Amino acid sequence: MRVGLYTLGCKVSQYETEAIAEEFSRRGLEVVPYEDVADAYVINTCTVTQESDRKSRQIIRRAITRNPSAVIAVVGCYSQRDSEGVLAIPGVDIVLGTDGKLGVVDRVIERLERGRGGSFVSISDLSRVGFEPMCVTGAPRTRAYVKIEDGCECKCTYCAIADARGRVRSKAREDVIREVEGQRERGTLEVVLTGIEIGSYGRDLGGGYDLADLICELDARRSVRRIRLGSLAPELVGADFAKKISGTKILVPHFHISMQSGSDSVLRRMKRRYTRDTALCNIERLRELFPRAQFTSDLMVGFPGESDADFALTADFVRRARLLDSHVFAYSRRKNTPAWSFEGQIPEDIKRSRSRELSAVQGAVTDSILEELVLDGEPLICILESETRGVYTAHSDSYVEVRAEAERGLSGKLVKIAPVSHKGGIIYGKIIEICK
Repeated sequence: MRVGLYTLGCKVSQYETEAIAEEFSRRGLEVVPYEDVADAYVINTCTVTQESDRKSRQIIRRAITRNPSAVIAVVGCYSQRDSEGVLAIPGVDIVLGTDGKLGVVDRVIERLERGRGGSFVSISDLSRVGFEPMCVTGAPRTRAYVKIEDGCECKCTYCAIADARGRVRSKAREDVIREVEGQRERGTLEVVLTGIEIGSYGRDLGGGYDLADLICELDARRSVRRIRLGSLAPELVGADFAKKISGTKILVPHFHISMQSGSDSVLRRMKRRYTRDTALCNIERLRELFPRAQFTSDLMVGFPGESDADFALTADFVRRARLLDSHVFAYSRRKNTPAWSFEGQIPEDIKRSRSRELSAVQGAVTDSILEELVLDGEPLICILESETRGVYTAHSDSYVEVRAEAERGLSGKLVKIAPVSHKGGIIYGKIIEICK
């Protein structure tokens, strides 16, 4: 039997889909590309924006059209929040939420063996569940993701993810270590610790063990060549966190800070737990401890009530924080969130205009940073990734995108690249050493 899988959304969902795919393979099914005709399809959905909901429905219907007799299973954030809406799509057989995702394998196999008949729906009460054990054993030589945490308790006024993912649940430290070291043993050079809010890791485990402690333990064990962190809330990378991780060797000098806005008044309406100055202070502290550090971020425009002055503060934050890059996106109204009914909803044309302007500001800051790196001339330590016509794409430890010519067969190698020039947010360089 053949099963096709499709993932919408974040790295956490991508990790979960990979775990589901490995379980299907272990149980004897052939995992094929989603575009192929298959006996079953599993769609792992997203609900972060209205567009994510629409795209989830589109992908579900596309699978049904491709093979009307296939078993159709839908899991993830969108189905957790709107299981009735998913079930209303003719042809859907199985609906699961964000807990018990691996259970979709049993359900699909059962339908394939016994035939379709009636719909199965299981949406967990996320206030009562623990961390769902998952482990991905497939080992890319470049970069692997390890999910260490699920859930978020911030309850930001614009966000549907807290409802879709529930409270904070953490993977046991010994399970994290085992998975990270398993990746190393299979040849992976870099592991990214990911979750819905990894800065909250350990909060539910007791004993005061937190993300910084986990990083330090992985470092002491030399569990892998490089550790990279997923998205971090600005208030969770304060003085204690910075002090703990400052002496680590395997943690790369790159931090992705989920900032959202550079205006305190907007942050208050969002119910974010930090101020502009707190974020800038924490960024500068990390920069002092990690002199080569680069910072990336998520920035929202068009939140209800955002004035021109508020937007100007966000643009100024990009410059002040010297962000290497940022994901700029427009506010999307989500039903059953407080901001849905806020006054001062921003027209779509203004959102688009502000998105373009902020992206331009970010582009100028990026160019400035890359120009400094080229003029400095210090080699960038990179992992070679994909190759096209003899040119490799790579990322440095500080997450600068680099391209360089090299012979084929070097994917996954750690190299030093001398920067030569930059264009369009990318450094072009020359490989001067293949690291051991």
